[in-house]
Amino acid sequence: MTKKILMVLTGADTLTLADGSAHPTGYWVEEAAASHRVFRAAGIEVDIATPGGVTPTADPGSKDGQEELVAYLDGLGEALTKPLDLAAVSLADYDAIYLPGGHGPMTDLAADSHLGALLTQALAADKPIGALCHGLAGLLSAGEAFAGRRLTVFTDAEERQVLGERTPWWLESALRERGAVVEAGEPWSNNVVVDGNLVTGQNPQSTVDTAKAFATKLA
Repeated sequence: MTKKILMVLTGADTLTLADGSAHPTGYWVEEAAASHRVFRAAGIEVDIATPGGVTPTADPGSKDGQEELVAYLDGLGEALTKPLDLAAVSLADYDAIYLPGGHGPMTDLAADSHLGALLTQALAADKPIGALCHGLAGLLSAGEAFAGRRLTVFTDAEERQVLGERTPWWLESALRERGAVVEAGEPWSNNVVVDGNLVTGQNPQSTVDTAKAFATKLA
């Protein structure tokens, strides 16, 4: 029987920084496209959902030098441009949930009650949950449901090299405050952490290995 993943992308296209300015963002092209390609190569179906079913925006900075992956995403057609409304999704239709990053999830997914409910249900059913980079902001929507779980995430050290003190909040620190056991690799290193059915990757460099590790959970 074919397995099916719900890939949840941010619907946000800006992040309000600590100084009040709007930082253009969205989902990260490599994390969405390369993961999707790994899943499809493994014979896994993928549905894409966003809050409100809005068409997701690719982070402008993530397109640089990624023409092939941008073309891959363009080839998805309405599966990407007309995604499912996260609020209307039933977990019963899926075998797993996967959250790519980009700074966008810090704007919407971190506090999305519908995502929180889906993640809580997935944990209770022991369905695989995967998250990459800033996609782990989505885990915060489930409150302290991931307390005690081993994971990795875009680190505060990496954020200092990107947004620096302009960041509105620190994702690694927020997860630690919720009780997660963060296993941080060196900045920009390929780091994947597998804790039962929870598979997480630290950054874009970890994308393919994270997706492969996640796909094995559905084999």
